[in-house]
Amino acid sequence: MCGIAGYLDFNTPRRQPLDNRIARLEAMRDSMAHRGPDGKGHWISADGRVGLAHRRLAIVDLSEAAGQPMANEDGGVQVTFNGEIYNHMALRRELERDGHRFRTDHADTEVIVHGYEEWGAQGLTERLDGMFALAIWDAGRNLLTLARDRIGIKPVYFTQIPGSFLFASEIKALLTDRRVCRDVETAALNHYLSFLVAPAPLTMFKDIFKLPAGHLLEVDSNGRMSARHYWNAVPGRGIEAADVADLDDAGRERFYTDGIRKRLEAAVGKRMMADVPFGVFLSGGIDSSANVALMSRLMDRPVETFTVGFKDHPHLNELEYARRVAGEFKTHHHEVLIDEGDMTGYLDNLVHHQDEPIADWVCIPLYFVSKLAKESGVTVVQVGEGSDEQFCGYSSYMTFLRLYRTFWRPYLRFAPGPLRRAAATAAEGLARRLPAFDRYAEVLGRAARNQELFWSGANAFWNVHKKRLMSKKIGGGKWPVLADAGLDIAGADDADSAAVIDSFLAPFDRCHPGSDDLTRMIHAEFRLRLPELLLMRVDKIAMSASVEGRVPFLDHNLVEFTMDIPGDWKVKGGKSKYLLKKALEGLLPADIIDRPKMGFGAPMADWLRGPFGRQAESTVLKSDLLRRDIFDHRYVAALFRDHRQGRRDHALHLWTLFNLAAWHDHWIAGASVG
Repeated sequence: MCGIAGYLDFNTPRRQPLDNRIARLEAMRDSMAHRGPDGKGHWISADGRVGLAHRRLAIVDLSEAAGQPMANEDGGVQVTFNGEIYNHMALRRELERDGHRFRTDHADTEVIVHGYEEWGAQGLTERLDGMFALAIWDAGRNLLTLARDRIGIKPVYFTQIPGSFLFASEIKALLTDRRVCRDVETAALNHYLSFLVAPAPLTMFKDIFKLPAGHLLEVDSNGRMSARHYWNAVPGRGIEAADVADLDDAGRERFYTDGIRKRLEAAVGKRMMADVPFGVFLSGGIDSSANVALMSRLMDRPVETFTVGFKDHPHLNELEYARRVAGEFKTHHHEVLIDEGDMTGYLDNLVHHQDEPIADWVCIPLYFVSKLAKESGVTVVQVGEGSDEQFCGYSSYMTFLRLYRTFWRPYLRFAPGPLRRAAATAAEGLARRLPAFDRYAEVLGRAARNQELFWSGANAFWNVHKKRLMSKKIGGGKWPVLADAGLDIAGADDADSAAVIDSFLAPFDRCHPGSDDLTRMIHAEFRLRLPELLLMRVDKIAMSASVEGRVPFLDHNLVEFTMDIPGDWKVKGGKSKYLLKKALEGLLPADIIDRPKMGFGAPMADWLRGPFGRQAESTVLKSDLLRRDIFDHRYVAALFRDHRQGRRDHALHLWTLFNLAAWHDHWIAGASVG
């Protein structure tokens, strides 16, 4: 795991001394020193027009020969790469048979170098099994290629400024170039309020973009960009229809559970590839416990496990469950306890390392457990992200499925448009007087506007809330640089965030008609919440502690398999995670498999009623952001007051606003958040 950065100057070389070019590149690179404390490197072309840089967190092949940027034999191909390629040894053997010669012992980066030579960018990414953000400079074609892995586990950002294209693993690296403007992308701000994060390719910074998951981006020497979407989480890739056509229910269940177990075992095994110590973040829930159980079968020493809890709110702790699993599998177990003081002391670093606001308070315990792992000598950890999305592990998913079945589908079928619009108007008026009716007003409003019911497993401000919060609607720009490149920006410029979800599901429905509600929900999650919120928080926060997070449940072979399993099987008998639980029988104790889900969280609602609540209120209400005539100040103040007095739980809304204001003051206005 590493940090990558680089630039491409267009047309004629910039009239700039070599030392200045090196300083420019090193500034980008070293702003991300936390991503790679074990080494650093850079390469600049002879004419100075291209530069690549790298910060190294040494995990596979610790030798100096495996440092980056890395070139082919004649230097015509240069690569800087962040991530891990789990099938690199098999690809190396294939490339060696085709005549390629390797100079490293087992560096996965060198497979990318020769794989690009042999197969090109498209063929390479189709063969890579792993997580990656990479940049390849092909001198023969005068072409720079960026790629992000299928799921979007690793991020890569880019921007164009007059005469140059810049890219990096983190936005802060781009901002070291003073020519990059620091301003707010208001369209992204609008969607952030809905989704807790800006949807790709937008970021909260105007004219700074992120490459969406499963995409390639090529940039030629004139600055022309061309993007391709090479992978998507859709049905039709994992199970042949003939394999299940003649099976009865018992046979089909065995086929599904055996397939899940086999692919998960392989995924965990692959992610043990490391020349440094590794472990597991353990909550004691089914997902992290499965990681521990499968890993322990493949090791001749105890698994290193790490758990975080709260000193001031022990009712949220899962320590006893984690200890139960640690004892069952005889792990080497570590714990850390934090409280409100630890949280507030971390806020400056949180805002700095997030780059753009990620309004998920899980970032706080995630940092402290990552720090614990690093201090314990562990550099690589496996985490459980992606299981709940694939197997319907959230109670909110079950609520949506019931709502689809009992209300949404019949209502859309039988209620005419005028009746739906009248009902929505009446419900919205009632909700203004009685906020407890907000959810009914929102559902009826989505129905009246023919929008999707399910937007995401994580929504902050609904439309009914935005009408109170915002003094005006915010649309977006046209971003011609993205449109010309072929990057999908449909819905991004709409003032209604429903358009973002529609832009995912409308083409999905055309290509996969008749898909069940859960499958459609899962597809939407793979387009937005998983890559841009959940996986982004793992990357940004764990890497801020120089720890690499690996996600076996998001192995693309497992994802392709589960996308072909009908939703009714994943929640058979109304039981969430039915198939995963069946697949793990005999591996985990029954009390771990069947325990109620708590979720990895933080006592933010309580913290916002204490001293931190006053700090957060001051940060938000005094922020320069509120002078932009976007928000209703009285409504924001009322949210804090009502939450503090215990009238309503506004924790998610307040944390979303605090993250936004703190980000703006740190990165745009330049103030501290402390």
